[in-house]
Amino acid sequence: MFVRRISIQRIDSTGTAHRCPIRWIDNFAMRNFTNDAVFDDTLPTADGLLEAGHHVPLDRLQPAMEDWFRRKGYLKPDERLAVDEIIAAIL
Repeated sequence: MFVRRISIQRIDSTGTAHRCPIRWIDNFAMRNFTNDAVFDDTLPTADGLLEAGHHVPLDRLQPAMEDWFRRKGYLKPDERLAVDEIIAAIL
């Protein structure tokens, strides 16, 4: 389990957000597909949810995932990807 929780959502042409299926996220997270060591510290945990280590840069993760999802045909030309860290409140 990693420290950071990251929301992965597909934004459709109307602006509505949809959780990306875990199979999409898992497909990206496999190193043999991305071949980029910076994304090794990732673990898909549920639809729309990825856990990651501190060394995974969100500014590189979002465009890399969006590019991969487009090449796989998961995202339509008028859709985009939202990748945001979930900040949990400590009680």
